[in-house]
Amino acid sequence: MTIRLTWKRVAAGLLGIVLAGLLFAWSGVFNIAASSGHWAVTEWFLHWTMRNSVKTHSFFDSPKDPIATDGGLVSAAGHFAAACASCHGAPGQRPSPVMQKAMPPAPDLAINARQWTDAQLFYILRHGVKYSGMPAWGAAKRDDEIRRMVAFVRRLPGMTAAQYRALSGQAQGAGTADVRALGDNVLAGCVACHGADGRGRGQPDIPILGGQHTSYLAAALAAYADGRRASAVMGNAAATLTADERHALAAHFAALPGLRRDATPAGDPRARVIVERGLPERQLPACASCHGAGKPQPLLVGQRADYIAARLRYWKGDGKEIDARLPQNVMPVIARRIPEELIDPLARYLAGGPP
Repeated sequence: MTIRLTWKRVAAGLLGIVLAGLLFAWSGVFNIAASSGHWAVTEWFLHWTMRNSVKTHSFFDSPKDPIATDGGLVSAAGHFAAACASCHGAPGQRPSPVMQKAMPPAPDLAINARQWTDAQLFYILRHGVKYSGMPAWGAAKRDDEIRRMVAFVRRLPGMTAAQYRALSGQAQGAGTADVRALGDNVLAGCVACHGADGRGRGQPDIPILGGQHTSYLAAALAAYADGRRASAVMGNAAATLTADERHALAAHFAALPGLRRDATPAGDPRARVIVERGLPERQLPACASCHGAGKPQPLLVGQRADYIAARLRYWKGDGKEIDARLPQNVMPVIARRIPEELIDPLARYLAGGPP
């Protein structure tokens, strides 16, 4: 018997397949329990599809310049310890057995990281992976944080447990400070990156907190917690803090020696003009009009130069149109008016370094 194919029969067949699939999905027969696992062919197909997708999209959506760096990994290690190690494990630390029951379980990055390029790791961190527990990076436009995390993950395969503990702060006094006034040990995570002395462990991306205004530190923590200030690292650290804990932490770090409120900046005379008088021809106000002792904005004199420069370039690089009347938009407007060639001299001047 010969069956003659016609367009109507083909369409009816396809419609029947679609309806059968919908009926199967509606019935609930398919077992979605993570404990049931995948067929081997299903697991292969899903990972094959994911790898091809990452390779393709990372080519267009990741930096082309090298990401690896030898410095600035403390904040990445601290974030990894707080947000990633429970799933992926870490040198000298097994992942949580509960999290390993996810489907698919998070890979051991000491092995898995070798299978990806820097650009591919960057893409996975920035966008996450659908149908897995891997989230997208927690703060938009913080490629600097993603770069540091890529560099940290790249080093995991050869990292010892002692090196991991040193980078993540677990061997640098985290949790050893007196926190009785703060109740639970909420200071440990802060000390891991910022140091027990509040000086940021010498890292270029971590500001000096000691001596800063209490009100500013508390406001910054609140802004990180509710997303008004972008940082996956600080957002994760501040998210669970209560208002009382934020104020207690702010008071603790503000009371430490660090930034001198009576210090005088030094260095490039061009930077001194910007700090003291601004550049009226560019509608750039003086830094001192808002920053300094008795001023509402954070102290800058004595702050780490690398940190100041990075923050100015972050604001300067925001290309969207903004309403300068809103308080949170003031610094992007000001940063755009600072000549690029004067950002580093200005940062060194405020830090008190040589011209």
